[in-house]
Amino acid sequence: MTKRAGIGRSAVFNSRFVAKALAGTALGVLALPSVAVAQDASDSSVASDDENVIVVTGIRSSLQSALNEQRNADSIIEVIQAEDIGKLPDQNLAEVLENVTGIQITRTAGVGTGVQIRGTNDNQVLINGVKTVSAGTGRGGISFEDINPAIIGSVEVIKAPTAATIEGSVGGTVNLRTIRPLDISDRIISFRAQGEYSELSDSVTPRISGSYGNVWETGGGEFGLVISGSYSEQEATSFRPRVDRDNLINAGQAVTASGDPGPDFPFLNIQFLNQERENFEYETINLAGSLEWAPSDTLMFFVDAIYNDQERRQDSSRIQGSGVSAVDTVNVPDAFETINFGSIDGVNLGSIEAALRGTIQPNLARDDDDPNLRFSSDTGARVTTSELYRIGTEFETGRLTTRIEASRSVSDSSNPNLSTTLNFINPNPLTPLDGSSNDNSVPFIYDLSGGSLTFGVDFDSPFAPTVAQLLDPANTVLDAVTNSNNRTQNKENAFRIDTSLDLDGVIGFVTSVDAGYRYNDSSTQFDQLRSTFGTGSINNSPSGSALSGLIVQGPSNFGAFDGRTLAFRNFVVVDPNQAFSNRDEVFAQLQAALDATPGGQDRIANGSRLLADLDPDAPGNLGASFRVEEKTHALYAQANFESGSVRGNVGFRWVDTSIDSFGNAIANGIASPVTSGGGYSEFMPRVNVIADLTEDLVFRASYTEDINRPDFDDLSLSVSFPTGPNNAVSLGNPNLAPETVQSYDASLSWYFAPSSLISVGFFHKDRTNLFVTQVEDAVEDTNGFRDITDPCEGGGIFNPVPDRNVLSNVPGNGLCVPLQTIINDTANTTQTGIEIAFQYDLSQFEDALGFASGFGVIANYTYQDFGGGEATNSASGRGQDIFEASSPGVPDPVERIQGLLDFSQNAYNLTLYYEKFGISARARYTWRDKFRTLDTAAGASLNSTLGFPVVTSARGQLNGSIVYDVTEYLSLGVEGVNLTKSKIEQYCVNDDALLCFQGLPDRRITFGATLSF
Repeated sequence: MTKRAGIGRSAVFNSRFVAKALAGTALGVLALPSVAVAQDASDSSVASDDENVIVVTGIRSSLQSALNEQRNADSIIEVIQAEDIGKLPDQNLAEVLENVTGIQITRTAGVGTGVQIRGTNDNQVLINGVKTVSAGTGRGGISFEDINPAIIGSVEVIKAPTAATIEGSVGGTVNLRTIRPLDISDRIISFRAQGEYSELSDSVTPRISGSYGNVWETGGGEFGLVISGSYSEQEATSFRPRVDRDNLINAGQAVTASGDPGPDFPFLNIQFLNQERENFEYETINLAGSLEWAPSDTLMFFVDAIYNDQERRQDSSRIQGSGVSAVDTVNVPDAFETINFGSIDGVNLGSIEAALRGTIQPNLARDDDDPNLRFSSDTGARVTTSELYRIGTEFETGRLTTRIEASRSVSDSSNPNLSTTLNFINPNPLTPLDGSSNDNSVPFIYDLSGGSLTFGVDFDSPFAPTVAQLLDPANTVLDAVTNSNNRTQNKENAFRIDTSLDLDGVIGFVTSVDAGYRYNDSSTQFDQLRSTFGTGSINNSPSGSALSGLIVQGPSNFGAFDGRTLAFRNFVVVDPNQAFSNRDEVFAQLQAALDATPGGQDRIANGSRLLADLDPDAPGNLGASFRVEEKTHALYAQANFESGSVRGNVGFRWVDTSIDSFGNAIANGIASPVTSGGGYSEFMPRVNVIADLTEDLVFRASYTEDINRPDFDDLSLSVSFPTGPNNAVSLGNPNLAPETVQSYDASLSWYFAPSSLISVGFFHKDRTNLFVTQVEDAVEDTNGFRDITDPCEGGGIFNPVPDRNVLSNVPGNGLCVPLQTIINDTANTTQTGIEIAFQYDLSQFEDALGFASGFGVIANYTYQDFGGGEATNSASGRGQDIFEASSPGVPDPVERIQGLLDFSQNAYNLTLYYEKFGISARARYTWRDKFRTLDTAAGASLNSTLGFPVVTSARGQLNGSIVYDVTEYLSLGVEGVNLTKSKIEQYCVNDDALLCFQGLPDRRITFGATLSF
């Protein structure tokens, strides 16, 4: 076995167990200079396999290093390396991964939060090869926004696993690597300070990070230590308007507000208006430390510790124009647009007219308290601490190399939340209270032309309040309160042993045999702690004047993204700052105000209160809490071979899984424990082959199998009831089987010039037991009312929590709502794709081009196609009525095979970089095609999107950065995200059909300095 002098036992083992599985790519690489070693402020170096040290500086040197790594790899992965210590190319790990071929990301308020690898969210995140656990009840691992890239040395995306790769991914496995102490050759000291300006938030927040590393030669061997830490704050805002146009008005059914006859054709009128402003504030502390000790060249011990502490605060406002459907037939729009729904699975859905511009005027003869105006403040947080520990040893005995490792990943999250809704009581004399409900009429105006969802109060109406009246707390009443502090605890304890027997020169073309075993014990515990109440009646609704000091003016900058003039700007909310920082005190004031109402006094006299205190033993909380425990045993074996220009590996992974689910069933207000158990075993062959066809042409192919386990909450036996009357109740399915995936990969890579590449790859996946979301709608009668008693014979499930609002003519709480669950698709599904990568560097033409030789380009393109499946989504009740009006004779119900969500058929990245004269600059444009998703605005559900996932339209985004080396120790830089302020558009049913939602995200600018020596 070849030893690498001066690096220690870690590198020997990594070259056998890690490099083969994790280093290199067959489908294109975007890499930045390696962080393995820092010799001085301007140079970094890595040890090569031939014991020489390659000194690399800047972008192009790292690209060449990455290509060298790629050519020697025995598996298909992608690699991104930091340009220097703590300097990955983006400020967010999801945004870092957006550089990679075959990866698209989703964003929350403009911040990258989700990653789709080859069209799927079903992936996992490792740190230094150790599985991480999520902050919630999902499977994917630690959230990308929880980790500052400053503590990460490189990122690997494993697309074709070897037998040793931990099972559990469909698209790929993301491995975040910190710097290995014995891989550095000299002391590292680096410090970085930055500030980030968020345009819509109008704030500047700090980012600070630092790293220290060193290696010491002692009489007891070689010691290496690396410590990295970061503190960062971030604020991001986005605006998300929502308009529901799903109220069908038949020909001749409507009249104008003045009483004139309406259209003689069917049309879609406004059902609901919602103006949402999301504001997220992040405060994150990350620490990473690694210690390695090599007493000799054949023995090494290691310890890793990763600590994350993040508080993600959300203070969002929602301004709602509700109860609109009550007056739809007496408010004909001023202008219409033709909506072409296209087709679904070959069924033509036809066209229909829909409201485009107009006003919505009260009509007391039709309804004495609608449409109404509501002000909601959602103040919550996710407070998470995550820890990962790894300890182990690597040693060599003759030809046998062994690695023993124990690890522990834990996550503890709490979700303090206090959400309130105020109903506006319009003091206009034309809109008197009816004496029972706690809202009354307000006129609205809307203009949806030009692809913009704009609406507000119609101040030209005789029914309109004044601005001063809108801002007067005395004109509001408290309508709803939700107080909660849910907690999720996740952990995974694992032990693994990996061995490799060197057979080079012993058995022909077999160079080595690897084998190993892994055991893990995982669990998730979710405890709901919530109290919620909707007042409904004016008798239970304290006036805003009784909430002195709590009510403040809401944000007025909703037009800041695009300068729109039509918006809700004048409103009040319960102060989000107090609701967050003094939640208990604010809750006590709300409680006292409710107690003082006639309804509150009646409730106290009967031995209870309108709003209960937080009680973990309350039936509703026990019924929503659950625990899932899982144990797995995994065995693998793999033969590595090389014959002439062909090399690779062939092996298998076998895993046995047992699951126990614990929950509570509620009957007559009494909680009774319920349990369910099961298990399964899977055999997964994995083969990777690489052929050097010529000196510069490499062919790679692989066949691998993997499994995708269901999320823990999808296995839950408990149920949580949401507070909204249109929100579906989600039920777990403990009978879910794991999804199985067979993957085929092939690629051809041509290294045609220094730091240059053209690569074409093909992949195909056969998927069995795909997880599919199903919704059973709650039926509405001809008046738009739902059943308010349990059981719901017409469909759905009874939810005792929400205010019935306009969905019943009987005031109060509790009604039938949609029922949502997850099932396994009984038919196979397939994914097929092509990935193309191009990389070129002009530095070789320096004599001819001069300054222009600093330019280079990196580009990639991905095409994907999805097919198969038979589980369907069905049109909601309102959706079915609309389709029958737009295209008579359509099937009842209209159905569509759900297939894969968050899946874009086409995507590409184009990066132009320049590096010369101390300047390092990049501009990256990322584009992804349309995709269907359940991620919508303002609590919308499948029921409110006509029964089908919405379609997010194709979108591009431009990011850029520039860094200047002032001295060999000091560099200054600036980075911009979403420079062109690209917006998000979401359509119901099909792309460019019915515009339902918009997202208007932040533009963020980061500036700062890095000091290294």
